[in-house]
Amino acid sequence: MTPDTIKQLILQGLPDAQVEVHGDDGVHFEARVISSQFVGKLPLARHRMVYATLGSLMGGEIHALSLRTQTPDEAGAL
Repeated sequence: MTPDTIKQLILQGLPDAQVEVHGDDGVHFEARVISSQFVGKLPLARHRMVYATLGSLMGGEIHALSLRTQTPDEAGAL
């Protein structure tokens, strides 16, 4: 598994997102996801939205994914 593959999967499920993914060992990753779809949602709901884009890869090919989820306003991306 590569950071770019994870990024593409997240973008397929959250096409408006800005996504950065890092990870050097192929199983542990960190991602920052900025999406307007997160507006009004609690952090747990945001994480579930991202995990849903990765499906069965979570816990398998992706052993761990540390997430930072933000709205564009929170990220200062406007």
